[in-house]
Amino acid sequence: MAADAGVAAGQARSPSRAARAIRDLHPGYFAFVMATGIISTGTFLLGPSWLSRALLVVAAAGLVVLSVALVIRLVRFRPSVVADIRAPERVFGFFTITAGLDVLGVRLSYAGHPVATAILAVLAAALWLVLTYGVPASLLLARAHDSVLGGVNGTWLLWVVSTQSLAVTASTLVLARPSQSGLLAAAAVGLWSVGLVLYLLLVSLIVLRWLTVPMTPEALGPPYWILMGATAITVLAGAWILKLPAALPAVRATSGFVEGFSYALWAFGTWWIPLLIVLGFWRHVRHHWPLTYEPTLWSVVFPLGMYSVATLSFGKAAGLAFMAPLSRFMLWVAVAAWVMVTAAFLARRPGEPVRRSGA
Repeated sequence: MAADAGVAAGQARSPSRAARAIRDLHPGYFAFVMATGIISTGTFLLGPSWLSRALLVVAAAGLVVLSVALVIRLVRFRPSVVADIRAPERVFGFFTITAGLDVLGVRLSYAGHPVATAILAVLAAALWLVLTYGVPASLLLARAHDSVLGGVNGTWLLWVVSTQSLAVTASTLVLARPSQSGLLAAAAVGLWSVGLVLYLLLVSLIVLRWLTVPMTPEALGPPYWILMGATAITVLAGAWILKLPAALPAVRATSGFVEGFSYALWAFGTWWIPLLIVLGFWRHVRHHWPLTYEPTLWSVVFPLGMYSVATLSFGKAAGLAFMAPLSRFMLWVAVAAWVMVTAAFLARRPGEPVRRSGA
C-alpha cells in the first residue's frame, strides 16, 4: 500500500500532458500563425475565397491558443523560458510572435477590419522593440566566454521577418489612417531599410557559420527556408511601399531604390529555392534524417506562402506580368505543404514528444 501511495504521489507531481506541452512550447511556434495567415491572404487574392476564410479562422484561433499557452508558460515555467532566451539557436524564435500578429493583422485589413489591424500592429511594435534590443543585448552582454557562432541558424532571420512585417502593416494602415499617412509611410520605409540591412548582415553570419562549423543533419533544419522567406517578405514590404501615394516624402525619396532592391531580393530569393531543396535532400535522403513532425516545419510553409503573395504583389506594383502565374503555382505548393505539415501534426501518437531542436 505504501508503494502504491508513492507511485500515486509521483504521478501527482509529474506534469500532465498539456502542462508538458506548454512547458516545452517551442519559441517559434507562432510560425503556425504566420504560415496559416499568409496562405489565407494568398487565397483571398487568388481564390478560393472559402479556403481563405477557413484559414483566417484557423490562424486567429491558433493565435489565441498559442498566446494563452505563452502566458501560462511565462507564469508557471519561467525557467524554461529563460533557457530559451539564453540559447542563441532558439531565442530568435520569439520574433515569430511579432510576425504572427502582423501577418494576421494584414489579413484582417483585407477583410475590412482596420481597427483590429491597428491593435495587432501596436502590440507587435511594442514586442518588437523589446525583442529587437533585448535579444542581441542578451547575446552580446550575457556571454562572457563562449561564442554564439555555433548557434547561428535560419531562425536568426526571423528578426528580419518581424521587422518587415511591421513595414507591411504600417503601409497597410496608410489608407485606413490618412491623417497619419506621412508618419506611417516614413515608418514603413525606415523599417524596410532596417530589415534590408539586417538581412545582409545575418546572411553573412549564416554563411560564415556554414564555412567554419561542421554541418550536421540535425543542424541543417527547416528554419533555413527563412533564407528565402526573409527575402520574400522584404519584397512584399517593398511592393506595399510602391503602392503608397507617390507624393509622400518618404516614398518620393526612395521609390526607385525600393523597386530596384526589391527585384534584386526577389531574384535572390528565387535562387535560394533549388539550393534549399538540395540541402533538404542531403539531410533526409543522403543522411536518412527522419521526416517527422516538428514545430519548425512551419518555417518551411511560411516562406512558400510568402513567396507567392510577394511575387503577386510586386509583379502588380512593378508591372511584371510573368510573376502572376508563378505566384498562383507557388500558392498551391504552399497549400500542399500546409496540409502535409498539419497531417503530420495530427498523425502523432498521443503523448509522443515533439522534436524541439533549435535548428
